Amino acid sequence: MAERNMDMKKCPMPVQDPDVRNKNFEEVALGYTYEMAVNEARRCLNCPKKPCQSACPVQIDIPAFIERVANEDMEGAFEILSKSTSLPAVCGRVCPQENQCEGKCVRGVKGEPVGIGRLERFVADYHREHCTEKPEMPEQNGHKVAVVGAGPSGLTVAGDLAKMGYKVTIYEALHLAGGVLVYGIPEFRLPKAIVQKEIDNLKAIGVDVETNMVIGKVLTIDELFEMGNEAVYVGSGAGLPRFMNIPGESLKGVYSANEFLTRINLMKAYKEGSKTPIQHAKKVAVVGGGNVAMDAARSAKRLGAEEVYIVYRRGMEELPARKEEVEHAEEEGIIFKTLHNPVEILGNEDGMVCGMKCVEMELGEPDASGRRRPIVKEGSEFVLDVDSVIMSIGTSPNPLIRSTTPGLEANNHGCLITKDEKGETTREGVYAGGDAVTGAATVILAMGAGKEAAKAIDEYIKSK
Repeated sequence: MAERNMDMKKCPMPVQDPDVRNKNFEEVALGYTYEMAVNEARRCLNCPKKPCQSACPVQIDIPAFIERVANEDMEGAFEILSKSTSLPAVCGRVCPQENQCEGKCVRGVKGEPVGIGRLERFVADYHREHCTEKPEMPEQNGHKVAVVGAGPSGLTVAGDLAKMGYKVTIYEALHLAGGVLVYGIPEFRLPKAIVQKEIDNLKAIGVDVETNMVIGKVLTIDELFEMGNEAVYVGSGAGLPRFMNIPGESLKGVYSANEFLTRINLMKAYKEGSKTPIQHAKKVAVVGGGNVAMDAARSAKRLGAEEVYIVYRRGMEELPARKEEVEHAEEEGIIFKTLHNPVEILGNEDGMVCGMKCVEMELGEPDASGRRRPIVKEGSEFVLDVDSVIMSIGTSPNPLIRSTTPGLEANNHGCLITKDEKGETTREGVYAGGDAVTGAATVILAMGAGKEAAKAIDEYIKSK
């Protein structure tokens, strides 16, 4: 058994220098070295009650995989990870570990928690770089399942069902599989080659991926059943952007964060000669305070903007974005205008953005969400000098699938209604999970929903 490391702080993650990285789209975090990973793993106390695992949406046996790293058995660590997650290299990079596994880590009571996410990333990267064996093709059981959407939820349910022997076909609306992993999260946080490798691993165990397939247009859910599928899983995400409905949102230079990031991430609009070029603004305001807002702001900076503002109606303490993403944004020169809210976007005679009228806010009593309600300060109106505005105030599911599927019900927010955490919808044989059910949430929660649905679909088909 490896000797414990009782350092109070986790091993720092090597990163690109802020003044270098804010001008390129290469990954910010450089990853642990072998020695760093082993040293950090030895901080784990291998708690018998595993509080970290209880906080993991996909129930990874965290102490067990970390113990393998501590004993320098990297392939053994990867095998443990693979039992619970199909996307370890992704989860290690984008999961909000501080609110989940690391938030329950015993080492975090008197010091910093074990760097669980950093170790998961290391193990996945080590396996990818050193393993030459292809995954084994599971024995087929003769049953077919269709999955709508190749995002984290769809990829998870497909991987789990394929391992059980099901013939799974994923139908993806865009020209590349990956969902939010490829169109939403920037290259500097999640390199697309890593996502593609995870998808290739799924294909190696028999999962088919059909792109440019807009379900509800090209094929309906009913037609998927007619093709011999015994169940359909809807993991189509929440890609419909929301706006504030303030004057000026139709001006040139106003984007939804979804469009802005899709152009950059999926269509590589930042590259010379791009077929879908994007405006290189000098002064950009991003409205919102979540991870997507941080991604948009940091991407705008990399496109050459001189000043990029995060405009958020609550304070720094209330920012919903991950602490690490906020810190990286601050280091890269993003300006935070918290306790501010836009009321109008101003345009010039050419219909281009030339400013944004804002008001200052103060926090009052808590609202229904438990957060203090922002209240406008009287007489605080001013104009922020910007030439582009990116709205990042949330998304909702596209209504196309539910509007073309009889018996499939949704709530007032357009999210599909499921009977329980297993993902069974109001239409027999149709299951759903991820953002299509919850609205915009995290990658790992979408994956957790996919895992639960895979078990439920297996039970459903076996009971027929």
